[in-house]
Amino acid sequence: QLPLVESGGGLVQPGGSLRLSCAASGFTLDYYAIGWFRQAPGKEREGVSCISPSGGSTTSADSVKGRFTISRDNAKNTVYLQMNSLKPEDTAVYYCAAVGPLGYSDYVPDLNIADFSSWGQGTQVTVSS
Repeated sequence: QLPLVESGGGLVQPGGSLRLSCAASGFTLDYYAIGWFRQAPGKEREGVSCISPSGGSTTSADSVKGRFTISRDNAKNTVYLQMNSLKPEDTAVYYCAAVGPLGYSDYVPDLNIADFSSWGQGTQVTVSS
């Protein structure tokens, strides 16, 4: 288990934006693919987006394509999820998770929850007017 900490959640109106951060301390994220997942009340956890260790490749769920952007700043040891045009159905606890080490590569894994071995505690995102 690697220590990951999410931040940036909150309450936002429909159509608004938030940027989530996933930070690591005590180890480098450079060789890990990082995924964002979310879990709404009464629903199963689902994959949102994932980025390769180098940042050169990403994948996203169809439900967020065109609205959410995943990025990383390895110098800051942080991965971001920029969420725009938020909808009430985006309301959930958002988690980041790591898989690796994979080397400094462009490989981006599928968003299979079982493949991600280290998880943060989550940050709440609520989209409501």
